[in-house]
Amino acid sequence: MYVSVRMLTHMTRTTFRLPDELLAAAQRRARETGRTLTDLLTDALRNELRIAVTAPRVCEPLPVHGGQGLRPGVDLADTSALEDRMNGL
Repeated sequence: MYVSVRMLTHMTRTTFRLPDELLAAAQRRARETGRTLTDLLTDALRNELRIAVTAPRVCEPLPVHGGQGLRPGVDLADTSALEDRMNGL
């Protein structure tokens, strides 16, 4: 497959969390279809975004509970620490 250098300069490396079983399934599908994991995830994201534009999801309102705001020491920008805190670590 031919890929231009210009195309590669417009890609951004990013990190996100996936459940282990979802990653394993994606890796299997990539192997089965002869694609890289990056290509499979890019195609899946493009498909989701195309579907989202044509058929928007209905979002249910989230329940809101009264309180004093964030607990001391909680930093919403630190996702790793939030996940640890939610898991009781």
